[in-house]
Amino acid sequence: MILYGIPTCDTCKKALKALQAAGHEVTFHDIRAEPLTEDEWAPFIAEFGSNLVNRKSTTWRGLSDWLRESDTDAQLLAQPTLMKRPLIVDGEKMTLGWETSEQAAWGL
Repeated sequence: MILYGIPTCDTCKKALKALQAAGHEVTFHDIRAEPLTEDEWAPFIAEFGSNLVNRKSTTWRGLSDWLRESDTDAQLLAQPTLMKRPLIVDGEKMTLGWETSEQAAWGL
């Protein structure tokens, strides 16, 4: 299981702690320190589309008009921290965010 996020994100910290407490072996991937490539973003964009971008973030508010109007892949390649967090992947199974439905999907 891989949790994609940033180490300063409280939601990522909560998700990581809960998943580990439930017995999941979780690898944390810091998208700021190790940005994903276009090929790595592709399956996530295919699954979640533009929902992968957090349009409520301060990063989003600071984007240029040109980047705001760009495609999701261009936005995430330029600013990986725009990603809604956490993105959790285990094989073919993926969830985005940490609401009740995502927690339930991982048996929590």
